[in-house]
Amino acid sequence: MSQINKETNYTLTSFNKVRIVMVNTTEPGNIGAAARAMKNMLLTELYLVSPSNYPSAVATARASGADDVLSSAKVCNTLEEALLGVHLVIGASARQRNIKWRQLDVIETCGEIQSTVSSKGQVVAVVFGTENSGLTNEELDLCSILMTIPGNPEYFSLNVASAIQVFAYQNFVSTVESKFDNSGGETANFEELNSFYNHLEQSLEHINYFDSKKPKSLLMRRLRRLFGRSNPEKEEVAILRGILNKINPYKP
Repeated sequence: MSQINKETNYTLTSFNKVRIVMVNTTEPGNIGAAARAMKNMLLTELYLVSPSNYPSAVATARASGADDVLSSAKVCNTLEEALLGVHLVIGASARQRNIKWRQLDVIETCGEIQSTVSSKGQVVAVVFGTENSGLTNEELDLCSILMTIPGNPEYFSLNVASAIQVFAYQNFVSTVESKFDNSGGETANFEELNSFYNHLEQSLEHINYFDSKKPKSLLMRRLRRLFGRSNPEKEEVAILRGILNKINPYKP
């Protein structure tokens, strides 16, 4: 997929303070896919707690060019080690838990992250558990917030790398202020529009469009409303006038 070119307003520091922690990952391909998801969304801090079969060629292949994120990943023996230096710990969970943790969806969670990172300059860790069972209650005890990703209540089986992609995207859009140039040309003024409506009316008369079943005043009122909703630009009105001139030259 091609990259969308747009102006952005962000600092890389905001992303460097967000740490992705994967605990006891059993499939190395998921580590590679997570690295790819992270790099797409400007995240670089990857921590791996006791991963199975890592380093791995499978992980490198799934990273698909995000080798720098993989090579700089920090492998830790315990979750406590991976959380050293962190100020806010967020645990990802596919289900709500009936225990004491503060629970937020992914959008609300990213709001908390932005508050912690931008105003306080502190480090945040988002912790993802194993593929089969997620985080244990003991691992969640180390977290301040439980983050859930809403989905189909009848079937919700989000792959851990996919969950990281969803979070990374939401964190990106919560951090970056996108600016698209949606400005157009100069809007047609009253005189230009009024002349256009008069010209349109003359052209419709020229082709005998009006009849007793189509009262001219009512029809022209509807056409004015139609074109008025589009807020046409000067150039667009000029194009329409050119078309009308091929039907019937305007007579002021």
